[in-house]
Amino acid sequence: MLNATRLKVLREVVARGSFSAAADALSYSQSAVSQAIATLEGEVGAKLIERDRGGVLPTPAGAALAHHADGILARIEAAETEVEAIAGGRGGRLRVASFPTAGGTLLPRAIASLRASHPGVELTLAEDEPDRIAPRLRAGEFDLALLFEFPGVGERLGAGLRRFELLEDPLHLALPASHRLARRRRVRLEDLSEEPWVQTSATSPCARHVVRSCHAAGFEPRVSFESDDYQTVQGLVAAGVGVALIPQMALSARRSDIEIRALDPGSPVRRVLAAVRRGAAVTPAVATMLDVLREVAGSAERQAAA
Repeated sequence: MLNATRLKVLREVVARGSFSAAADALSYSQSAVSQAIATLEGEVGAKLIERDRGGVLPTPAGAALAHHADGILARIEAAETEVEAIAGGRGGRLRVASFPTAGGTLLPRAIASLRASHPGVELTLAEDEPDRIAPRLRAGEFDLALLFEFPGVGERLGAGLRRFELLEDPLHLALPASHRLARRRRVRLEDLSEEPWVQTSATSPCARHVVRSCHAAGFEPRVSFESDDYQTVQGLVAAGVGVALIPQMALSARRSDIEIRALDPGSPVRRVLAAVRRGAAVTPAVATMLDVLREVAGSAERQAAA
């Protein structure tokens, strides 16, 4: 394998036409330069330099290798610079995945903060539901993911992930403004047993938990409409065709013609977390994004409590 240091010596000898001039340029002794050229000739199996009265000249093999040396050394330098940037958190790639409501609330602020402090990091974002993101994170498709779970139920993200809890996101009751229960500050889930429901698609984690919550309250929800767009869910509630349980994070753009109420004795809560693959190296870019996400999540909880 070609040695980068000896290639530098060859490049200087060819460029300057003498061993002594190359030695001065590299701050080497002349004997060290001679030894480097001799070792390189042994490695490639060809004579690279010929001496004459005016100094030294490259052989055809030496000229060819010196020509390639510029490109080889430039690539090595670029690789060293990139690795150094990644190790220092100033560069590299960060592949992030998120569920949609976090993608519309937490991540924009986190991405803006990371871009401001680490402009050299190339960041990509994909969106999906947590139960589809988690296997792809374990497979190495992403470096970091935002997920959610409902505590106390059997649906878990599974082994192979390191979890970093960020915040708790309650599901609030959304009612039409004219609804008979809209004047109450708190509503029991049992009071909604005869209501039509609007929810996300039946296979989504939130929809499954809404059904579980209704079952715990003693009834089967009568689902009239499904949509994975919470703005559509809000619109259907506003039109009076059903009620819904909507995560607080999905109410960042709340319609004025619906009423939001807490459930008594308590609203269902989903736990929002960041996750990385267990055993994977936490690069400086990932560590920085985790810190930023904690800060953004803490700010969001404080705003919700205010």
